Amino acid sequence: MLRLNDLREKRAATVESMRALADKAEGEMPEDDAKKFDELRKENEDLEKRIERAQALEEAERRMSGTPLSDKRGDLESRVSIVRAIRGQMQGKLDGAELEYSQEAERRSGRTAQGIFVPMGAFETRTATTSNAGETVGTDHRADQYIGPLRNALLARRLGVRVLSGLRGDVSIPKHGSSASVGWVAEEGNLSESDMTFDNVTLSPKHAGGISEMSRQLIQQSSPDIEDLVREDLAAVVAQSIDSALIEGGGANEPVGVLGAFADSGRSISTGTLATPSWSEVLAMIQTAEGANVTPNSWLMSPAAKKILAETEKSSGTGEYLLAGGRMADIPAFSTSQVPQASSAEEFAILGDWSQVLLGIWSEVDILVNPYESTAYQKGAVKIRAMSTVDVGIRHDKAFVVASDVG
Repeated sequence: MLRLNDLREKRAATVESMRALADKAEGEMPEDDAKKFDELRKENEDLEKRIERAQALEEAERRMSGTPLSDKRGDLESRVSIVRAIRGQMQGKLDGAELEYSQEAERRSGRTAQGIFVPMGAFETRTATTSNAGETVGTDHRADQYIGPLRNALLARRLGVRVLSGLRGDVSIPKHGSSASVGWVAEEGNLSESDMTFDNVTLSPKHAGGISEMSRQLIQQSSPDIEDLVREDLAAVVAQSIDSALIEGGGANEPVGVLGAFADSGRSISTGTLATPSWSEVLAMIQTAEGANVTPNSWLMSPAAKKILAETEKSSGTGEYLLAGGRMADIPAFSTSQVPQASSAEEFAILGDWSQVLLGIWSEVDILVNPYESTAYQKGAVKIRAMSTVDVGIRHDKAFVVASDVG
């Protein structure tokens, strides 16, 4: 028995064949073509019924087995093609994994996509890219050799940020504040009273998005490398903004990320120092984290900070450096230009447990294609709007130690 996605892809191929026959007929369709068209139409009607049954069966089996929706979504995410999603909107015939994923995202979020939902994770592969596709197609099409612009590496979500997807209303998550105290007393002495306190972490929808223009020829290309080009261009529109908000944020209409919270005097992210980088200062930052019962899982820093730490010896003349082999004090170290400069002469280095950061997602990336915008229409190009609705929260400020003086 064919799987649901296989049936949808077969239906798409059937419709494509019907379209080809219809386009070929300049007037009355030849008898053989008309007969073939009728056969395809009947096949399509049969596929529609089989798809409906397969959908009902799949949902029933999922509910019976208790298979988490996240498993189903994970499988769908791996099969979604951004180029097929865009091309499907251009041609008015979305199908396959792209349609299935978008319908699942709509069902979970209770929101209807203005275009089509695609998974945010699809944008987190750093590849070659272009915002003007004219150079990618020539007599010998070598999209795999295209030289695109250099963009910031998208790292924050890959460091272990907790993702809450399918959100609807605002979110308030209870958080432990302080515990009751325990003390020793003499025989028949009185215990001191104390109460536990609680706090909460709140998330509310915030919107990020942008508009990109791509040539019709680029979207119509079937080369797998085109998928990378389009993915990276749209990643620059949305995913990079979200990644930046996770790291810093705090600007107008933005979520507040780690460095945004660090700059807030009302928050309690710990301060470290690497002003004169030394092994002792590195260990002191780790001590600060562990003293707050935090097990840091990574360092995150700017490329300039990485250079400084990678060329500083633990002890003069030893040939052993603070940062070597992608690790510092045996903790993984990552760098990206998404980490801003602390000042004109100093850089940031963040040590922390990134699983203490929450990324709430109300809307996966919503892609809407507009081939009729006047300027783009005249060139045969396509305007593509990508938007996402998210927020960022930090479960425990003490999960991070920030040095703002690397220099």
